[in-house]
Amino acid sequence: MLRRLAIAIGSAAMLGSVLVSSVAAGGPPKLSFYIDDVRYRTVGTPTDFTNTGAPDFTYDVIYSLGNGLANVATAKPGDTDFNGGRWAVYAVTWNVTPWQMTNDGEVLAAAQAGDISISADPVKLFFCNVAIVPPSWN
Repeated sequence: MLRRLAIAIGSAAMLGSVLVSSVAAGGPPKLSFYIDDVRYRTVGTPTDFTNTGAPDFTYDVIYSLGNGLANVATAKPGDTDFNGGRWAVYAVTWNVTPWQMTNDGEVLAAAQAGDISISADPVKLFFCNVAIVPPSWN
């Protein structure tokens, strides 16, 4: 009887820790951003790499499009230059009516055309994992 009680308490504690860590990590996966016209999801983490001194080349870029739009990133798992989920977020300011872009070429072309401005420095440096969204979720 005492053993069953101990197992029940231990199981409840483990379940509680999983739920708390899931919330602390940013919750369930989200359809977060596009990379090369493909949707990816992630689980946000509470990391902050600001002032760590890591070189710029150790981060991949995410353009934060704002206005409820999905962000656009420059690299994905499998790319030879992918940095494993280390991201530098650059803010986009719209000079025209916003629209959803799905690759970094569109972002850079919009900046060249004057449709958007991109912050000169990252507004956030952080880590998050990346997983492609299965076709059935689109």
